[in-house]
Parts: sequence; structure tokens; C-alpha cells
Amino acid sequence: MKWFLRILFLLVLTNIIVGYIIRQDDVAVGEKWIGFSVAVGFFVYMPIFLAHRWKGKRLQDYTLSAENLKKMKETLEPPTQRKKR
Repeated sequence: MKWFLRILFLLVLTNIIVGYIIRQDDVAVGEKWIGFSVAVGFFVYMPIFLAHRWKGKRLQDYTLSAENLKKMKETLEPPTQRKKR
């Protein structure tokens, strides 16, 4: 999966570069190449990448729930110090 994602990213990036090169001669065709490459990157590559990165992780660990806010408060509060007599 890692290699598939890398190859797909390089293909999308290459197509965007090719689109800019084609755009120098024919603006309409170059814009279509660039637009298609961005669409593939957004609608195909990005969901596959996100699914790959989130596999095996709990969404609850990354959301702000009452429990997580309480944990954050406890860790951010400075420790109370006793007064010296």
C-alpha cells in the first residue's frame, strides 16, 4: 500500500507538471490536464491516503470529548505547592 500511494502521488505530480508544460503551447488542453490531475489527487489519492494512515487508530483519541477535555485540564494545571511555614 505504501508503494502504491507513492507511485500514485508521483503520477499525479507528474501529470500536473506535464499539464503546465502543455499549457505553454495549448492553454485549453493544459488546463484540462492540470484540472484532471488535481481532481484525481483530491478524489482518489487523498481518501486512500487517509484510510491508510487512520487504519487501526481510534477516532475517540483525537476528538474533544468531555473525558479528553478533563484529561487536558489535569495535565495543563500547574501542581499546587504547599506553603512553607
